[in-house]
Amino acid sequence: MSDKKIKVLCVDDSALIRSLMTEIINSQADMTVVATAPDPLVARDLIKQLNPDVLTLDVEMPRMDGLDFLEKLMRLRPMPVLMVSSLTERGSEITLRALELGAVDFVTKPRLGIREGLLEYTDLIADKIRAAARARLQSVRRSDADAAAAAGLTPMLRSPLLSTEKLIIIGASTGGTEAIREVLQPLPPDCPGIMIAQHMPPGFTRSFAQRLDGLCRITVKEAEHGERVLPGHAYIAPGGFHLSLARSGANYVAHLDQEDPVNRHRPSIDVLFDSVAQHAGKNAIGVILTGMGRDGAAGLLRMRQAGAYTLAQDEASCVVFGMPREAIAMGAASEVAGIAEMSTRLMARLMSYGERSNRV
Repeated sequence: MSDKKIKVLCVDDSALIRSLMTEIINSQADMTVVATAPDPLVARDLIKQLNPDVLTLDVEMPRMDGLDFLEKLMRLRPMPVLMVSSLTERGSEITLRALELGAVDFVTKPRLGIREGLLEYTDLIADKIRAAARARLQSVRRSDADAAAAAGLTPMLRSPLLSTEKLIIIGASTGGTEAIREVLQPLPPDCPGIMIAQHMPPGFTRSFAQRLDGLCRITVKEAEHGERVLPGHAYIAPGGFHLSLARSGANYVAHLDQEDPVNRHRPSIDVLFDSVAQHAGKNAIGVILTGMGRDGAAGLLRMRQAGAYTLAQDEASCVVFGMPREAIAMGAASEVAGIAEMSTRLMARLMSYGERSNRV
């Protein structure tokens, strides 16, 4: 963003939240709040007048619902939007819908001690605003693949007919909820077991898993400690827990713990990738998707060094080309691919494994 300050417009019906967001943002040297608005109708006029770089938007507001406003905004005047969400079941479902509509990311309002809680998020909010200002907007245009998916006609990839030894391991952060959906939706019901670390706070991963489960042919669920990793299933790390791969006899099992955050994250992608390098080696395929920071880059390299095939999302299709860039720079990626072709590349690689096995 050069030396120019990031201009932020904060939209929230709570005067306290508007004041706190202003305090947090103005405490950063590289950003400033140019205005605040109590509802989307006021915000609409301020956007025209001030042309902000980033909008922070409350989910539930009077006069016009945050989702309705976001949908109109992304269609008529696309801009980076950071949702400010309540940590409730309904709040998490609405937030996931907002990400589908094109919001870059979200932060959660604390349930108690709002002032102290939100101020504790100062660094996180500032990082997310910086990432939003640099983000590639995912427009609300509907590609042929999107339209097919909406109609329940997503082409299903051919099954690789592999043993239960194979695994697909995915790490993602900012922009990852939609990227993960694009990877999982075309996969056949008997594809290898999948483990996923998506940077997401507690309270959101269950709704995320349920949403994906309703869209995909595979079963998608929050991971549970000690459960077996089965073909045709995807296991998402619960918010607030590290997910790693472990062995129980001949079986792969999911391991959850609440050890210290790694790279400021729990779940951490590096924790998952490192465990897969140790326990699965060449039987795994590692995928690093869109996200800010460098979590997962070193772990993907260790997976590749252990014999795994590794894929990184390309810059053109990333919302934020942070984690994939770091992975590519350190030589962790065997291949770089766009998100639209990621599932096809995965299955082609698995088919090649199967063909080699049949020749042995």
